[in-house]
Amino acid sequence: MKRILSPLSLEIIKSLRAGERLLLSGIIYTGRDAAHKRMTEMLNSGHVLPFDVDGQAIYYAGPCPAPPGRIIGSMGPTTSSRMDAYSPQLIKEGLRVMIGKGPRNQRVIDSISEHSGVYFAAIGGAGALLSLCVKQVQLVAFEELGTEAVFKLIVEDMPLVVGVDCFGGTVYKSIV
Repeated sequence: MKRILSPLSLEIIKSLRAGERLLLSGIIYTGRDAAHKRMTEMLNSGHVLPFDVDGQAIYYAGPCPAPPGRIIGSMGPTTSSRMDAYSPQLIKEGLRVMIGKGPRNQRVIDSISEHSGVYFAAIGGAGALLSLCVKQVQLVAFEELGTEAVFKLIVEDMPLVVGVDCFGGTVYKSIV
């Protein structure tokens, strides 16, 4: 299984193919629909985003509060189609990697291809297991959104599947 480091280089992104399994380590950010809506509103009003999305990865998750002795609670992937309305604008701003569950609409797939990005599918229903991959967590923005705030995570060996590659290949073609 291929091991890759985030942020991903363009060379790595172009080497990935739909259906490929991998282990991701490095920096990722969390953000669900409330955070995505807020970020696109910020861009539309000319404000700077709370973190530079250029080349970064966003995991569509809202981590649960940490139980005693842990740095983060369960953090399973959110249904990615909830971010489809916002994703093309963030991809245009430089976002290269998205992580979630389920298929993406054609507009998002086209944006991923046009801007050399990639969409990774995480295992739904395995939020407690995925939280074990998190080594560090830091609040970045929108604290008032609670678990839907944006967090910066350092992950190690997060198991993922390439759901949509930068060439428009998708594991979801037969579903969509």
